[in-house]
Amino acid sequence: MIRIAPDTVPSTAHSHAARQLATVLLLIVLIVASFWSLDLNAADILAVGSLQRMGRFALELLHPELTGGFLAKVGQSAIETLAMSALGTLIAAALALCLTFATPYLPVRPILRALRAIPELVWASMLLIAVGLGPFAGTLALALHTTGVLGRLFLDALENQTAGPSFALESAGATRAQVFLYARLPQALPQVLSYTLYRWENNIRAAAVLGVVGAGGLGQMLTFHLGLFQMAKASTVIAATLLLVALVDLVSDMLRRRLS
Repeated sequence: MIRIAPDTVPSTAHSHAARQLATVLLLIVLIVASFWSLDLNAADILAVGSLQRMGRFALELLHPELTGGFLAKVGQSAIETLAMSALGTLIAAALALCLTFATPYLPVRPILRALRAIPELVWASMLLIAVGLGPFAGTLALALHTTGVLGRLFLDALENQTAGPSFALESAGATRAQVFLYARLPQALPQVLSYTLYRWENNIRAAAVLGVVGAGGLGQMLTFHLGLFQMAKASTVIAATLLLVALVDLVSDMLRRRLS
């Protein structure tokens, strides 16, 4: 008979509790250090002058520009933003699947890590030099960053699936491409589609932000009118952005529920 020392379990529990306490204390220290290093001052935000300026700014945004000609321009930019996000996501999903298939032959994970480590704004700023202003640079920026994100998610989905169907096809003499297309991909397809739709939602917001560097869409209109302090027109663009994001969220949520 094997006897367990009576102090073994309590000492293990105390060690685990000590590690948890040390982790919490470390997080608290990091949070306090972050506030100290950034020199955040809540009093500046709550000062009377700041609140008055914010109030005037909010009041100016309550009177949007609703003329027919301007609404037509906003609608065209909204379609441009929607197209940028959809095409960028589609390209990213295709590239991510190709990289997933090439995992045994290429260092795929470092490539994906590098793609998603660079934000969309940085990609767009670099691509503007190559292709110029407009939605083309924004679409490519979204595609490159999203490839890194979706590639990581697709790899995880493929690695966590059961190996039975793949093993059966390999035993029957199927090629690696056939195993991927007829065993691995069908199992992961619901997750692949769900992840792609979710990233499409995020890319709508990102596409609106990319206009800051001149990558087209609603973001470019918003940056232009805010720069000229045309608050009525900026308010209309903001409302159109919110409406577009809400619409895409609704459609994406419906599609994900059907897939599940």
